[in-house]
Amino acid sequence: MTDHLTDDQNETLAFNLAQPGDYFALLKPRVMSLVIFTALVGMVAAPGAIDNWPLALISLLAISVGAGASGALNMWWDSDIDAVMSRTKGRPIPSGKVQRADAFGFGLFLSVLSVIVLALAANYLAAGLLAFTIFFYAVIYSMFLKRSTPQNIVIGGAAGALPPVVGWAAVTGTAPLEAWLLFAIIFFWTPPHFWALSLFKSEDYEAAGIPMMPNVKGEARTKLEILIYTVIVAAIAITPVFFAFASWLYGAVAVILGGVFLAGSIRLYAAKDEAATMRASKSLFGFSIFYLFLIYAALLAEHLLGLHG
Repeated sequence: MTDHLTDDQNETLAFNLAQPGDYFALLKPRVMSLVIFTALVGMVAAPGAIDNWPLALISLLAISVGAGASGALNMWWDSDIDAVMSRTKGRPIPSGKVQRADAFGFGLFLSVLSVIVLALAANYLAAGLLAFTIFFYAVIYSMFLKRSTPQNIVIGGAAGALPPVVGWAAVTGTAPLEAWLLFAIIFFWTPPHFWALSLFKSEDYEAAGIPMMPNVKGEARTKLEILIYTVIVAAIAITPVFFAFASWLYGAVAVILGGVFLAGSIRLYAAKDEAATMRASKSLFGFSIFYLFLIYAALLAEHLLGLHG
């Protein structure tokens, strides 16, 4: 039926068919949930008690909305390649539920709103960090890095690693070294997480023209890079103990989880055939999500229970 409609009529029809859930999907809710969690850990791990929880929760909401806004802007820019990849072709824009222009306007509005709210509820440092996070993800990563270099998710991973720093700054007005250690855990976790995914989704990335590590440097190099970054993140995850904002209880959890993460990376590195590589990469990808959640959950639990000092 829509074959006989003009482009403007099709756009109007798509707009009319768009549901609130379609706009919510533009915010990348699974990514947004991770942002909420890591920003909360940054807030709770910061020194001193949170004096005003209502304002802290408003700040957390602003951070999460800012993350969602950057996701909407990313979907606006990447709608062409999202339509090619099996993992993303069901997203609101390539599926025709939301028009690109509407996604752009939605993302831009929420970006400005989230930064203003955070500035009013917290402070200008936190708001500035949030604005930079949105800009880095939507412009530097999405528009430039993603389609130009196999190091796209290494450099671009900075955007996903900033929420705990923003959360820390929101309650203290500062961003000290301890906050950047939380950043470093996510930053160095990102490459093994996404490269494990790219190993079993390499055909998708190749069809979309995205220069992920396996498609550019090959499978063997990707496995080696995953192993190297896993060693780095496992080591960095222990450092909160030495900077006195985590106890050895957290340290023990970090060592155990790091050991399991490293064992999975070694298993992937040692995989000799395609079937073994697929199994090991899928297993590592799944565990990497579990790993980051438990590392941050352990830190959160320590601070909520007063066990960190």
